[in-house]
Amino acid sequence: MIVPSIDLMDGQAVQLVGGREKVLDAGDAIAVAERFAVVGELAVIDLDAALGRGSNRGLVRELVRRFPCRVGGGIRSVEQALEWLNAGARQVILGTAAAPEVLAELPRERVVAALDGVDGEVVVRGWTERTGAKVLERLSALRGLVGGFLVTFVEREGRLGGIDHDAARRVVEAAGGVPVTLAGGVTTADEVAALDRLGADAQVGMALYTGRLDLADAFAAPLVSDRGDGLWPTVVCDELGLALGLAYSSAESLRAAVAERRGVYWSRSRGELWRKGASSGAEQELLRVEADCDRDALRFTVRQHGSGFCHLGTRSCWGPDLGLGALERRLAERLRHAPPGSYTARLAAEPALLAAKLTEEAAELAAANGNDELVWEAADLLYFTLARLAGAGLGLEAVARELDRRALAVTRRDGSRSFGPPGAGRPSGAQP
Repeated sequence: MIVPSIDLMDGQAVQLVGGREKVLDAGDAIAVAERFAVVGELAVIDLDAALGRGSNRGLVRELVRRFPCRVGGGIRSVEQALEWLNAGARQVILGTAAAPEVLAELPRERVVAALDGVDGEVVVRGWTERTGAKVLERLSALRGLVGGFLVTFVEREGRLGGIDHDAARRVVEAAGGVPVTLAGGVTTADEVAALDRLGADAQVGMALYTGRLDLADAFAAPLVSDRGDGLWPTVVCDELGLALGLAYSSAESLRAAVAERRGVYWSRSRGELWRKGASSGAEQELLRVEADCDRDALRFTVRQHGSGFCHLGTRSCWGPDLGLGALERRLAERLRHAPPGSYTARLAAEPALLAAKLTEEAAELAAANGNDELVWEAADLLYFTLARLAGAGLGLEAVARELDRRALAVTRRDGSRSFGPPGAGRPSGAQP
């Protein structure tokens, strides 16, 4: 599959040729990430840190907080690697620091060893120094210590010259079953598909930034279909993973969906694009698209607006809105339209009242006895918690995302003291 790359220099997304000449300034890295993250995990590389001339630390931290990222560039110690893992990076990419004594201190599956090569020789320090070591030999030496490899063909990086298929095959073989991501020269969707057949992902930058490679086409390149019409069944889910319905996607509809970041599908009955909500107002914001394990079906995660996904007017094709998500939406609606003087209106207008209820319900939950009472008190506390979130314009999606980020932390707190929210002295990766 494709791994979009965001290279950072002086606070901006850039592209270099051969690791030296800056030929493209892509501007706001957050905006670039919002566009690319719809198809999955991003590779965020701090070039300033790699070159030893500063860093883009704050920007990288914001990208990690908001998007699924693997992070690299200038990570030269166990402490630096743990900092990014605790911050929520899916993986850290280590170059010169990928030594056995460092790797032994880190969770293997969360570490990618970066091997940057010129004509098969490993180069370091932002691709400026040759080492004499061979890429294939380093792959063999490290494959039992890491969870993945990133191999960059520096002589092809940024030049849009295509991939070296034979070199790619040799790299995958030398990795011995450890996942491999290849970078340098990937220009077409066919090349993404070819690397996928070899067993490697493609990390792509220049081709995406210049428009030579369409993001959706690159994502779709490895997909297959067992249907006569070539369509991909597409399960449509909301932000919390609740299935709203089943649709179908084509290469054309997927291209439109990714470009517009909307729920766009292929209508089998009309044989044309179907933009969900174009006539009803029940539009969908596309948050991400994922392929299943066999790469013959898709999942669209969307933010559903209006009455819902189903043509019968319900939120899902399986009936009425239920559960915590339904409560969250009802509370948000009630807070917007609560009659003056009502209890709901008071909760919205009197922060002290809501704070008192949260304190009261938390205490009652802590003191609950028996399953029935425990469930009752938990329901009360969840109700007022959701009311507090809704009043701030937030929902369970934000909470779930934060919990997912915390689950990626390596360093855990021991529970001996309390920590406040970010900025109040709590370590950014501290975990319960």
